[in-house]
Amino acid sequence: MKATEVVLPAVGEPESLELRVRELPEPGPGQALVRVEASGVTFAEQQMRRGKYYDMPKFPFVPGYDLVGVVEELGSGQSVHVAVGQRVAALTKTGGWADHVLVDAADLVAVPEGITAAEAETLVTNGATAWRMLFRTAKARSGDTVLVHGANGGVGSVLVQLARNSGIHVIGTASARNQDAVAAMGATPVDYRGDIAARVRELAPGGVAAVFDHVGGKGIDDSWRMLAPGGTLVSYGSASTRDQAGSGTVAVLKLVAKLAVRNALPNGRHAYFFNLWAGKARHPERYRAELREDLTKIFELLRSGAIKTRIDRVYPLREAAAALRHAESGTVVGKVVIAPGAGPAE
Repeated sequence: MKATEVVLPAVGEPESLELRVRELPEPGPGQALVRVEASGVTFAEQQMRRGKYYDMPKFPFVPGYDLVGVVEELGSGQSVHVAVGQRVAALTKTGGWADHVLVDAADLVAVPEGITAAEAETLVTNGATAWRMLFRTAKARSGDTVLVHGANGGVGSVLVQLARNSGIHVIGTASARNQDAVAAMGATPVDYRGDIAARVRELAPGGVAAVFDHVGGKGIDDSWRMLAPGGTLVSYGSASTRDQAGSGTVAVLKLVAKLAVRNALPNGRHAYFFNLWAGKARHPERYRAELREDLTKIFELLRSGAIKTRIDRVYPLREAAAALRHAESGTVVGKVVIAPGAGPAE
């Protein structure tokens, strides 16, 4: 069958994206043909189009870090956890910006009824990242106090909601205009332009149990100092270097090295650079099982109303360039979604 997909040909502006049509083969053993209903625009695509994403493929390639869609066909040798006609989600890293894709069936996670494709999409990358950092890396528990940088962002807002749903107190940094939104989620807002460390000391004199930092840069030292004894710093990005010249890989490696040094210090605190893909290559079955477990719990929390999703705007596939440009505008509240079947974005 023919598939329409968006191609990133080389380093360039969002307008350099190209639309192409190509033939897809029949799904082979262990594969599934999925009709894509929704894919997201993440920070990864913003870095990829600059050529600065760590471990990115060679140009040209199809962006799309995740997807939600319907299984249309299964190759031979399938497991029983997905079926033709079922709505599913998948982490892909690349390839999601298309109307049809071939993926490994083992990577698919069932999406329960009562959740739209766009709603589910907002929680694939963001939800898996938030859940795994909060519960698998930091091992936060009810009664803890944690600090979430960018509490109104895609991952940050899910982190806040998951933490509050588990009885964890949250201090959340955000811009002045987003303070009310952070407070509405049950967190204590702190203006990121002020003296964050001083304010956190007022709110948590003994330090916090965990800090979740997507900014990187020099601020990572402040995040470390705000930890309580036994606390955990989880770094999951280097947003501060997005517009800086030079290699994104070098920036990430410097950050990882700094965290490794911190983690080796004999002071009882911990520091980690979170990689959503860590463990998949060495332990693929365990990785898939854990991801399926985590996303299933997150989808159920959404379906039950325990957490909410926010969709900023939905773009059709042919307007992927506009979607990427809007995602980088600094005005987004929620998730920018690309839906192949959507009408023109408003």
